[in-house]
Amino acid sequence: MTRTRLQSTPARTPRRGARVAPFLFCATFSFNTYAALPDYRAFDDLLLNHVDNGFVDYDGIAADGRLDIFLQQLGDTTAADLADDTARKAFYINAYNAVAIHGVLKGQSAESQRSRRRFFEKMEVRVLGEARSMEDIEHRELRPMGDPRIHFAIVCASLSCPRLSSRAYIPERLDEQLDASAERFVNDPSRNRFDTTQGIAFLSPIFDWFAGDFADSPDGLQRFIAGYVRDADAERELRGGKFEIRYEDYDWRLNGEFGTRQRARR
Repeated sequence: MTRTRLQSTPARTPRRGARVAPFLFCATFSFNTYAALPDYRAFDDLLLNHVDNGFVDYDGIAADGRLDIFLQQLGDTTAADLADDTARKAFYINAYNAVAIHGVLKGQSAESQRSRRRFFEKMEVRVLGEARSMEDIEHRELRPMGDPRIHFAIVCASLSCPRLSSRAYIPERLDEQLDASAERFVNDPSRNRFDTTQGIAFLSPIFDWFAGDFADSPDGLQRFIAGYVRDADAERELRGGKFEIRYEDYDWRLNGEFGTRQRARR
């Protein structure tokens, strides 16, 4: 997720063992309606095999080879192939996440303040036939759609970002997937904590940087979060706007491991 507004910087990657047979997820995940889009089935399988609980096996993705094919398809897709807003939203979420992974494989990341501008703004990949950066995709395409849940789906390869999903986002199930991503992020204690005894909500700075996307007032932000929090006491306090909000530091370290030789090139 493009986090260039932050000016100061405030695991090892588990690897999947056996590959998941394609028929296991085809039965529950439909990829058929939007046939002109990039091959989300292949991208889905790539993520299933190389992302575990949000941690990314970048070496495995590099050796797999399918990311380059997916990136080529992102460039070859045309605006006419994106039949509606749902298709556009799913397309750009997948594009953002694929470009972020590509950047890491090319020796870039958001780990240092110096590298952040290059990673978010200068690194470009061909999307819909033109060179686009992660900054472009987030701020020119996704945020104007007015769905704050996209902030829990796009991942800039940093530990404090939302956990990268092990599934591709697809138009047919996008609303369900975005709700699940929001619920997962809000209830992740490494990103958000709700101390009902002290009346303090310790929140991810994502809620601060993009406060206007979530609500038009501080109380509105708490009500938004209340829609996804699982703890009944925290939900009650949030709906009443009773929490004092404190924003946590952001951990820009990489959300996985990559070979030392490649990382040394940064």
